[in-house]
Amino acid sequence: MKKILQYLFEHKTLSREQAREVLVNISRGQYNDSEVASFITVYLMRSITIDELKGFRDALLELCVPVNLDGLQVTDIVGTGGDGKNTFNISTLSCFVVAGSGHKVAKHGNYGASSISGASNVMEQLGYKFRNDVCRLKREVDEANICFLHAPLFHPALKAVGPIRKNLGLRTFFNMLGPMVNPAAPSFQLVGVYNLEMARIYNYLLQDTGRAFTIIHSVDGYDEISLTNDTKVITHEGERVMTPEQLGKRMVEPGDIYGGNTVEESAKIFLKILRGEGTWAQNAVVLANAAMALHGAGGFKTYDDAYHSAVESLESGKALMTLNKLIEINA
Repeated sequence: MKKILQYLFEHKTLSREQAREVLVNISRGQYNDSEVASFITVYLMRSITIDELKGFRDALLELCVPVNLDGLQVTDIVGTGGDGKNTFNISTLSCFVVAGSGHKVAKHGNYGASSISGASNVMEQLGYKFRNDVCRLKREVDEANICFLHAPLFHPALKAVGPIRKNLGLRTFFNMLGPMVNPAAPSFQLVGVYNLEMARIYNYLLQDTGRAFTIIHSVDGYDEISLTNDTKVITHEGERVMTPEQLGKRMVEPGDIYGGNTVEESAKIFLKILRGEGTWAQNAVVLANAAMALHGAGGFKTYDDAYHSAVESLESGKALMTLNKLIEINA
């Protein structure tokens, strides 16, 4: 690692194969925590290259526990995290709205590294037990339309660096990798990114996979549709900018989508929204993200048709029933 660090400190970059090898070695515990922290810090000081990101992705996919859902077409809604906005768990809530509308979801998530409550934090608080038993996960998708994949159980490298990331408390290139290494290989992904450079990188990498995707970026820095400003929307067909009024029928204030100071508070907000007791602003943001996912996954002619399906899922209680069913099966 000392040789690698010296090489990187000279402003050189890794090839795809070198990057793959480093991450494989990290997952095998070949470096100490200080060396790994130093390696991560390099990418806080300069941009990551496409080859480096591809190499890191190759390593995670090579080592991961695969999830074979027998050809089921599943969707994932995921943000890269690291936007520093401390919103409530919008992506995860949107997954339950999508599942409540009848679409299959394989949600990939982790504990928050730079936020108070990541997807795994809130799911754990709600009583979901993390497993990598593929048969059980398949049953969850069959019966509840959704399963949750806690990233460290499927990716040894993520487990190895978890404590280091938490101690750093900063967004790292691991935030960028999460959406690209869902072990269930979803047929459609809605990916939220915190800046336009990341949007361009994801556009390049996701085009490469051949699978359907939509990338979203709130122009004021959120890694999801926040409705606090316009949203850049990128698909394989091109780019467009959509207004809060187009996406969620209204604009909201940043304070309206605050996620609380503890995991417990985040979980209370989560349940409140699913029970139909959320504020107008909270509901609008969740519905907009769910609608974008439903529209991207296919089956709806227009975004508004997808939005109406999301509204029906939430207001009828189907999204809440999906959560309750998932927890029941998972017990």
